[in-house]
Amino acid sequence: MNKLEGKVAIITGGASGIGEATARLFAKNGARVVIADIQDDLGNNVSLSIGSDRCTYTHCDITDEAQVKSLVDSTVEIHGQLDIMFSNAGIISKSDQIVMDFDMHELDRLFAVNVRGMAACVKHAAHKMVERGVKGSIICTSSVLGRIGVMENTDYCMSKHAVVGLMKSASKQLGQHGIRVNCVSPYVVATPLTCDAFEKEGTEVEKIYEPLTSLKGLVLKKEDVAEAVLFLAGGESGFITGHDLVVDGGFSV
Repeated sequence: MNKLEGKVAIITGGASGIGEATARLFAKNGARVVIADIQDDLGNNVSLSIGSDRCTYTHCDITDEAQVKSLVDSTVEIHGQLDIMFSNAGIISKSDQIVMDFDMHELDRLFAVNVRGMAACVKHAAHKMVERGVKGSIICTSSVLGRIGVMENTDYCMSKHAVVGLMKSASKQLGQHGIRVNCVSPYVVATPLTCDAFEKEGTEVEKIYEPLTSLKGLVLKKEDVAEAVLFLAGGESGFITGHDLVVDGGFSV
């Protein structure tokens, strides 16, 4: 369980959901983890539960590029390196957002986090890795909706397509420096963010979406997604870049 021994990782959106599960898994595998989020109480509690020797929490709103740069710079100042950036923070549509009824203010709000914030994380992690000659791994959280069309939540679908485009372009450009860039694209996971958006309990969300996958009798958990991220972060995926790793039980087939 030391696949990331000696590595330093930043995880945005690490205070809950997939980010929290990944922080715990990274720490178990030997990494020193910096959780970045805007949920300060949750973030501090997760950090304390993992242990100060393995995990710290930093407040960072990724819609503010200066805060993203400060997050990356301070991580390197404190830990001496940055090997992994898991750009995971994101939000979900507040309304149905069908094309003819777009609320452009809500679209801008969502894109500020899911696209612009994601781009800032990739940008500043890449700068630091190139500057220090680190052959690092950058992983972005997209979604199964980043490869299909939808009947609603169009802004969210658009944003996740954009994340895949960002990943593919970054992998082309950063490969010359030995930096790998990939996506993980999960199916619906009953995280606090998802449950709040759907206004349903976790078990209700799972009952609705489980029948739509090919794998019957199984439910996607945040820990499953964390395992996929661990694979993309570690040496076992050393020759994989520009890849969108879909974790959807066959939904998009």
